[in-house]
Amino acid sequence: MSNEKVSEEAPASPEIHFEPIVSLPKVDVKSLEENEEAILKLRAKLYRFETSGDENEWKERGVGEVKILKHGDKGTYRVLMRRDKTFKICANHYITREIELKTNCGSDRAWVWTAQDFADEEVKTETLAIRFANADNAKKFKEIIIKCQDEIPEDDDTTDEQESNKLAKELEGLKVKESNDEDDKENEPQNKDNETSSKGSEAKESEATETTATEEDKGEESTEDTPEK
Repeated sequence: MSNEKVSEEAPASPEIHFEPIVSLPKVDVKSLEENEEAILKLRAKLYRFETSGDENEWKERGVGEVKILKHGDKGTYRVLMRRDKTFKICANHYITREIELKTNCGSDRAWVWTAQDFADEEVKTETLAIRFANADNAKKFKEIIIKCQDEIPEDDDTTDEQESNKLAKELEGLKVKESNDEDDKENEPQNKDNETSSKGSEAKESEATETTATEEDKGEESTEDTPEK
């Protein structure tokens, strides 16, 4: 018997093309950064100080590109950072005069600050820490933050205390208005009772007047019917 191997070749398959059942239109996804200019872009790692658990600790928020954006119409500045691959927002807050970058454990490439962050789609006071690859990037980040703070108009930069006082005044005015409305509602039954009693007394007086007039008419009729002696 021969040891020759028989090569079996698979037959060529024809090209098969299937038309899609549903054709999906192209969707223009907006990042909400169309009206903003990126002043700074740096790669970094972000941390958040977690206080909701049993122990207070730093937790990694994400690794990605941090941006400092300037709005073209409003002139506001904000810090925006998205995670790699997923592009989920891990930092999103305005730059205000109250923000102060502090060194973290004496490191020259990390900063710690507190801000009103909106990364979780609700405003929360967060303590954030960011770490860069080298000291030059960290220094550049701080310099741009300070430059943005200097360009913020003083009228637009309101403190948390001023906002709290403004909200308290609005709530106080609302309480006064509600109390006045409640007093008016309480006085309405009394006014109705007074109107009812006054109407009742007027009705009684009119009935007494009609009764007196009827009796007088009857007396005159009896006098006319009596013959003269």
